[in-house]
Amino acid sequence: MKHFFSIIGGMGTIATESYVRLLNHRVKIAKDQDYLNYILVNDAQIPDRTAYIKDHTKPNCLVDLREDVLGQAKLGPDFFVMPCNTAHYFYDDLAKLTDIPFLHMMRIAVHQFVEKYPDEPKIGLIATEGSIYDHLYADEIKAVGREVELGGPEIQPLVTKLIYANIKEKGVVDHDLYHHILQLMHDKYGCNVILLGCTELSLAQEKAPDHPYNVIDPQSIIADVAIELSLKIRAGMDSKEAAKKYLY
Repeated sequence: MKHFFSIIGGMGTIATESYVRLLNHRVKIAKDQDYLNYILVNDAQIPDRTAYIKDHTKPNCLVDLREDVLGQAKLGPDFFVMPCNTAHYFYDDLAKLTDIPFLHMMRIAVHQFVEKYPDEPKIGLIATEGSIYDHLYADEIKAVGREVELGGPEIQPLVTKLIYANIKEKGVVDHDLYHHILQLMHDKYGCNVILLGCTELSLAQEKAPDHPYNVIDPQSIIADVAIELSLKIRAGMDSKEAAKKYLY
């Protein structure tokens, strides 16, 4: 297969399925051959990222992620995508394994926030406990000169419930809970824009988009970027040249 990209997924599987669905439904097609070429590594056995980030005695996810990236690198993809926000804790270690472009989903999403909302001084952030604990998104947001609003102590338990108890454990999206979290971040904590810092939250946005709040959805953004790059490469552009604008 020529001109394909590799998706390092399975974190979790339902969220990865959502990402692939976005790819397949957003690309403009008139025939089968218009779809994108990609290899999906749905490694569902990768240990929980938040567990390791908060407690390094837990199984280290880097072992499995490293194996997946090295295995795919041998096949020569044009670029890598990893549709899991929390797994970007390991981004630097993974990106240096190969000279193949490796898109940084979090960084790309934050830059899109700045471009789309140049006058917004802050952004609300909802994410896994792991991403919050290690300041994964907070550091990226502060690097572009914006403030981060995490909300009060009632927010994280609600977000964790939505991600784990609903989506990861039951495979369902609690529409009312998702909308309630957004409402709290907007009404109580003054967030005009809210960043969905977990791909399970991106799934919630896909399944329950009927709300009035402005969100930045990294999974949706990285799907659009993957489509853009794939079509440019298919048209003859060098993969590294195509990816350059997104390698911040």
